[in-house]
Amino acid sequence: MLSCRDEVLQLTDELVRVESVVNTPGEIDVARALHQKLASLPYFQKNPERLLLSRTVNDERERYNVLAFVEGTKAPASNRTVILMGHIDTVGIEDYGHLKERACSPSALMKALHQETLPPLVKQQLESGDWHFGRGVLDMKSGVASHVYLLSYYAEHPDELTGNLVLLAECDEEDSSHGVLSGLKDLKHWKETYGLEYIALINSDFVAPLYEGDENRYIYKGTIGKLLPSFFITGAETHVGSCFEGLDPNFLAAELTRQISYNPELCDEALGEIPVPPVSLKQTDLKPSYTVQTALSAYVYYNFFTVSWSPKEVLDMLKKQAEIAFANALACLDSRYRQYRERCGESYHPLPWKPRVMIYEEMNRQLREEHGDRFEQHMKAFKAQLLLDESLDTRMFAARVVEEEWSWMKDKSPAIILFYSSLYSPAIDLAGKDERERELLQALEEAVAAVQPHYAYPIVTKNFFPYICDMSMVSLRDDEAGIRAVSDNNPGWGTKHYVHYQDIRDLNVPAINVGPYGYDAHKKYERMEIAFSTEIVPEVTNLVIRKLIGEK
Repeated sequence: MLSCRDEVLQLTDELVRVESVVNTPGEIDVARALHQKLASLPYFQKNPERLLLSRTVNDERERYNVLAFVEGTKAPASNRTVILMGHIDTVGIEDYGHLKERACSPSALMKALHQETLPPLVKQQLESGDWHFGRGVLDMKSGVASHVYLLSYYAEHPDELTGNLVLLAECDEEDSSHGVLSGLKDLKHWKETYGLEYIALINSDFVAPLYEGDENRYIYKGTIGKLLPSFFITGAETHVGSCFEGLDPNFLAAELTRQISYNPELCDEALGEIPVPPVSLKQTDLKPSYTVQTALSAYVYYNFFTVSWSPKEVLDMLKKQAEIAFANALACLDSRYRQYRERCGESYHPLPWKPRVMIYEEMNRQLREEHGDRFEQHMKAFKAQLLLDESLDTRMFAARVVEEEWSWMKDKSPAIILFYSSLYSPAIDLAGKDERERELLQALEEAVAAVQPHYAYPIVTKNFFPYICDMSMVSLRDDEAGIRAVSDNNPGWGTKHYVHYQDIRDLNVPAINVGPYGYDAHKKYERMEIAFSTEIVPEVTNLVIRKLIGEK
């Protein structure tokens, strides 16, 4: 076993002390700090071209990745290369409240927490001394610290590797994956420059219990995918005093959320594993201010995890769900209208609306056919102007584009328009489809078997990392039709949002996740178990490296 606990913990604290909240200048600070640390190593002083502080591309913000490359010198020489990947940004620290100033100082935070009233488990783990607290200790600076420790070791001992080791410490994992998507270009450049053959990638994002009382420590052989299906909902405006003369889009939105959120029928399944169902991430109308008129439109979007379904399949099934929701909402409204008229002693006449659901590309195609170049030039200018509004993220940008296109529709009867408004993160798996996958699977199996006797809790491998992570951006199984379903149905594609999926195809490397273990990532009691995170994680990672590029 490696004797690395103290060093990995120290590296973790060094990284945590640099506040690096996503979309803030802290992302620059942490990248520069890590780059400076690696630049101090004799290996990179001798080979400075193998260490990069690389600015992201096609990004509205200035921020950087850190990449480093160690060439093994053990005979027989090989171009086989293992990538170590981890993100150096974190979520915000506002949730720490009055402890906010200590959030990025583990020792000071833990000292302060001893004076707080804590949940029983948090209190127990804090007092044990076996857990480490602070923003980013779990998600995922201890994982990066493990990678940095191993890279630094092999920078001093390249004669122990027949192949090569590359580190990608990327920014912006917590928002839009600009870091990894830019890093793909640097990895491709090194591949071409040095003739590297990327055979495996080891990510080190956090792992956590999957249910109450779960004592397993998980290693993942792939990751779930994620889509953000979004719905622009139009109604028929009316004065609230004549509410049944209109159709409130918020009423439709509520029924749509009831139909989609937490619906187990919308859970994908592959390799015996099932991700959680969709859940609403935003629901709002687009009314700019108070009036006594009902809203003209509403906007909702949902998290949607995949393990086998394509973006096109998801669109098709959600169109059906929207049609069901629309019909149910109208049936409910009609029933309530009938009851109201009966109570008033007045005659009832059926309400006029019918379910109407369109996928964005269908509406866009119809508008281009009806209005031709005039529509296309208008929308080009509209998007260019909209880009000037820096307050709009990709999701609201897409909604505003759909809203503007809807204004060109000749038939403005109530409708639901379905589209994508954010990054598509593809699902990946490790099923032994080729020799690289089989080698990685075997190396991982042997590493876990070797380490398990030295650790008290079960180390269990599963197929799909259950949270969003940048592993999604290192391999792609979707065909061109699958990607077109994303690009053709994202109203911000090519302006506010764009992903060069060919870069992912060009890398297409098998990946696993061996990461720190803990609780409450993204919460104020974020903490990691020290033993697993600083001893077991680097040990398993190192054994996989040695199996793949260290043995003759």
